[in-house]
Amino acid sequence: MQDLKVTLVQVDLAWENKQANLDYISTLLKDVRDTDLIILPEMFSTGFSMRSKDLAENMMGNSVRWMRDLASAKNAAVCGSLIIEDDEKFYNRLIWMEPDGTSAHYDKRHLFSLAGEDKHYTGGKHKIFPELKEWKILPLICYDLRFPVWSRQSPPFTELGANPYHLLVYVANWPERRVYAWEQLLIARAIENQCYVVGVNRIGMDGNDVYHNGCSLVVDPMGQKLYESKGEESVKTLTLSGLQLESIREKLPFLDDRDEFELRR
Repeated sequence: MQDLKVTLVQVDLAWENKQANLDYISTLLKDVRDTDLIILPEMFSTGFSMRSKDLAENMMGNSVRWMRDLASAKNAAVCGSLIIEDDEKFYNRLIWMEPDGTSAHYDKRHLFSLAGEDKHYTGGKHKIFPELKEWKILPLICYDLRFPVWSRQSPPFTELGANPYHLLVYVANWPERRVYAWEQLLIARAIENQCYVVGVNRIGMDGNDVYHNGCSLVVDPMGQKLYESKGEESVKTLTLSGLQLESIREKLPFLDDRDEFELRR
């Protein structure tokens, strides 16, 4: 496998101000070159808002067009989640945008009921597995991290082979007061799935006076932290080793002994 270059964007989001966030992120990424994947936080254009009806865009909206332009300009895939209206329903939707303008999307399955997300958004049912330079990738959103079955490597109930993905991505608005769990769960997901894990979180105070300290992480398939950014804005590009991933899975074929199961809802 080839190596994969990923860029993590840990940013202080302007509350419910879409254009300000798009403009600011564009400025932060101005000097980014030579990357394969740019990863933005959850609800990167608004912050984690429950004003779905007021802030939603459709799939032809300005924020999706901005992602398309960014992917083209950087010649890299771009992913992050937005508030999207589709068929008169509202979703916390992760958009995966390719440089050629093609896209896929994942609607957050596990809605954060503690904040009433389940009352304002519709949960998704299907994962996506985009591919990039031979890497199969599973992108998920924030609260999904607490539910390991949803991210588990679990054949034979998949058409993607014995090891369906190589990189697990979580985009988030995860508060500082629970950041210890964020760190430990990202490490656990890497170990149990023998994959790289990237978690990209926001920073700063949101409109509900909830503080986020970032703590964006890159974790290798053995659970070792390769990168951590805490307490400040950051834009960081790292190279993930395809050779290391293949070597670990070959020498320690733990995935061969995992349980087989199928989700029923």
